Amino acid sequence: MPRKPPPPRRPSPSPSKHAHSGRWEGKAKPDWLSRALARAGVLPKEEAEDAIQAGRVTVNGKVVKHPLAPVPPGASLRLDGVPVSLEAPTRVLAFHKPAELLTSTVGQHGVGTVYEVLLPQLPPELAGFTWHAVGRLDRGTTGLLLFTNDDKLVTHVTSPETHLTKRYVATVFSEADEAKVEPLRHGVQLEDGPARPAKVRLRDAHTVEVTVTEGRNHQVKRMLGAVGLPVRALHREAVGGVELDVPEGAFRLLTDTEITEGLRFALPPVRVTTS
Repeated sequence: MPRKPPPPRRPSPSPSKHAHSGRWEGKAKPDWLSRALARAGVLPKEEAEDAIQAGRVTVNGKVVKHPLAPVPPGASLRLDGVPVSLEAPTRVLAFHKPAELLTSTVGQHGVGTVYEVLLPQLPPELAGFTWHAVGRLDRGTTGLLLFTNDDKLVTHVTSPETHLTKRYVATVFSEADEAKVEPLRHGVQLEDGPARPAKVRLRDAHTVEVTVTEGRNHQVKRMLGAVGLPVRALHREAVGGVELDVPEGAFRLLTDTEITEGLRFALPPVRVTTS
């Protein structure tokens, strides 16, 4: 049976006596239990929280019922008495988003979500992870949308300080020419501040390729609108060195090289060894 999309995120349990300011100062800070299980693909985060609170998880032979309990290096974990490993590498999926889907876990007014298309396709070895969309694409925008089990990678890719390129192809209503797009190469003023200079190439009179290093809301549409080129359709072809190369609605798993070189993300060391 296809997996349902993840439910709306609920607030994580409030920190308790397990979280003490400065307790881990000078040491590698451990992950908390529910997130560690989700990152490792053992259970999605919400299911992990339920399993922990139900007393199904042990750490070093002791039942732990608090999802925010720290997992120290070298800990031995069991779920329902079965040993589990937290040695999970960072995973990234390249998904070809169709139009008319929300980059959200919850649909609205009959509009579906990317998770409803992606999750049923995942093989068992990927289905246990909690998947985070890396940025967003508007409902009508198509193209490359990344997903990962590592929230640090989300921050890295979406941060404007990373200067990671995102390449879009826009179909515009008006006729484009070099004079119209030239201001984009120098940075145009938007209502929320100036946009960084973009790399722009005309493919034809109604098709403009725009490469940006920011990810502000509706940014490419607003930039083109600011120079008199309202957008009819928008498609993302690449993020960093990762090119879209799967059919619409399909996905593939990125290689470690694509993550480290294409996304310029340093893969983390193995977190925990279990027995």
